[in-house]
Amino acid sequence: MDWWWQFSLGLWIVTPVWAGDKLLNVCMKAKHHKQEPSPEDQLYEECIPWKDSACCTANTSWKAHLDVSLLYNFSLVHCGLMMPDCQKHFIQAICFYECSPNLGPWIQQVAPRGQRERVLGAPLCREDCEQWWADCHTSYTCRSNWHSSWDWSQGKSRCPARAPCHPFPHYFPTPADLCEKIWSNSFKASPEHRSSGRCLQKWFEPSQGNPNVAVARLFASPAPSWERSCTLMAFSLLLLFLS
Repeated sequence: MDWWWQFSLGLWIVTPVWAGDKLLNVCMKAKHHKQEPSPEDQLYEECIPWKDSACCTANTSWKAHLDVSLLYNFSLVHCGLMMPDCQKHFIQAICFYECSPNLGPWIQQVAPRGQRERVLGAPLCREDCEQWWADCHTSYTCRSNWHSSWDWSQGKSRCPARAPCHPFPHYFPTPADLCEKIWSNSFKASPEHRSSGRCLQKWFEPSQGNPNVAVARLFASPAPSWERSCTLMAFSLLLLFLS
């Protein structure tokens, strides 16, 4: 009988770890994602940081760099020319979304039977949101939520009627507004800095390694609450008493 109690205790402790591991190094079930991450040595420009372990293909990475992306027929220049520094942030964000295998803790199902998934509330570092917002200050858009309400009558996204083009701050008064509203809360503006290890970087220097691996592990395996710790201690003492 002793072995059964010891085995039960092992399951009690190990199961949360297994659950966390399922959220690591994974690709979401989405239109352009691979089934699982793997090396891609031909990724294009801003997608290169994920070459060692990518959920995107080289072809997907190339399409992410077009003014009118062939991934979703979305036009970054719906209000005319976008400033290069601003456009670079959007390309990096698309590469991050399509290529990163470190978004598991924030993947949510959005369709029946698990056929489609999305990212929700992935915490972008404070510097990422602030620099994105600053570099897009002089670019124009006509929508605060780029996921909906576009005119698709000509096959690509165009501003709907009565949606005038204004500089980004008109639709996104703060960096947090830009990070969170632009794609229906796919990202969350974290107050944490890059050096904290508690937020995600939408781009990083490939030579310095992927900092998001450790962040995903942190969020996939949160520290146990006091309630769980006390429960485990009481259960362990009970097993000792019965053995």
